[in-house]
Amino acid sequence: MSQSTPLTSATSAIWNNHISVPDTPAGFTLRTTFPTNPNGVEVMLEQWEAGSAEPPHSHPGDDMTVVIEGRMAVQFFIKTDAGLVADGAPLILNQGETGYIKSGRIHDARYIEPCKLVYVHDKAFGFVAES
Repeated sequence: MSQSTPLTSATSAIWNNHISVPDTPAGFTLRTTFPTNPNGVEVMLEQWEAGSAEPPHSHPGDDMTVVIEGRMAVQFFIKTDAGLVADGAPLILNQGETGYIKSGRIHDARYIEPCKLVYVHDKAFGFVAES
């Protein structure tokens, strides 16, 4: 998958490693949380003030952000010998929208409006600062 190919629910590792649970309805599977499940996810409920921002960074696993309230922008970057270079226009996520980011993909985030987010990270969460 190239840097510019968007990650989707069909290709994100977030949606792998689901299991069936005894005595639940047919067709239901789930993925529990890390660290009690080594193949699990970390889930966070985040709140961001309008005007706040995250510097360029990456994560060791795929991630998914669901915007419950607010509006945010994500800028992707490519690392070059000259430093970080913007990779396309910012991705704008509005209330009710979901964004996926591939592991290792350098990005920042700006919170245009106050935001409430559900953030899901494949396995253990990590934050790798980039410059």
